[in-house]
Amino acid sequence: MSTEQTRTQHPSQKIEASKSEQPLVSFIIPVYNLPAEMVRQCLRSILALSLGEEEREVIVVDDGSEIPVINELLEFDDQIVYFRQPNRGVSEARNRGLQIARGMYIQFVDGDDKLITASYEHCLDIVRFHHPDIVHFNFTSTKVNEPDFTLPEPISGEEYMQTRNLRASACSYVFRKDILRGLRFTTGIIHEDEEFTPQLFLHAKRVFDTPSLAYFYRKRRTSIMNNKSKQHRLHRLNDLEQVLLRLDAISHQLQGGQRAAMERRVAQLTMDYIYQCIRLTRSQRYLEDAISRLQKNGLFPLPDRDYTTKYNLFRRAVATKTGRLAMLLTIPYL
Repeated sequence: MSTEQTRTQHPSQKIEASKSEQPLVSFIIPVYNLPAEMVRQCLRSILALSLGEEEREVIVVDDGSEIPVINELLEFDDQIVYFRQPNRGVSEARNRGLQIARGMYIQFVDGDDKLITASYEHCLDIVRFHHPDIVHFNFTSTKVNEPDFTLPEPISGEEYMQTRNLRASACSYVFRKDILRGLRFTTGIIHEDEEFTPQLFLHAKRVFDTPSLAYFYRKRRTSIMNNKSKQHRLHRLNDLEQVLLRLDAISHQLQGGQRAAMERRVAQLTMDYIYQCIRLTRSQRYLEDAISRLQKNGLFPLPDRDYTTKYNLFRRAVATKTGRLAMLLTIPYL
């Protein structure tokens, strides 16, 4: 079934898959030195979904684990595609998965997380019956008692970014593969999702933003984002600053509503960057140096736009040295 055929189907007509056609969804799972039982739980959560073997493709990309994880996944041997590569980071692992994937839709799942069956089934129903470009859902780290089956009205990715706060994690949505248009993750950086997701959303014409708690996020002390070394914190901040600059450069190439949408995202990400400078360093000198660099690149002061109440309050507080000093004294150190 071609993409054009899919788009011209009646909204109530279900997308069907056969053995001669591409899978409905490719699940891409990057893995690096994870406990095998976590990976097994992740795979079981996917295989428990109401997708026939011909409708799903499960791709495990082992990013150079010290012990190949395939040795612990023999029970899934005929149900997964396994690829092992030298350790190059999650971005390269996801890009490799995209290169392999045959599915009409793509879902990224981190190997230490899992999908929540009933809630994710709702997202699959939207995929099957409403032909979205993106179905966005929520994360949780606690038990879900009552799934939310609300069916939202579809909006464009441009409208979404102009009116809502974007949750950037690439695992928080299932998306149609053909809207990638060559887009890939930048390798070797932290905050790669912050760069990838807004660009993907601007390619989307039909976004369904569901309140479903469909993804179980496991909090691990050894995860990248919980690394508290000074070197790692500075690495995070530098990568986020570079993402900001690249997204800002992209915004200048856009026009109309798309440009306004990306400018809003850049402004909000700049707010987050300044907040993280305070939270991760507690250094007035580092903060002022960061502010100076933002000024040189036209990203500070923050634009006077009525985005959200939180944004407006932060914009006013951070505009002066006195306000920034007060924030240094009051924002908790991570």
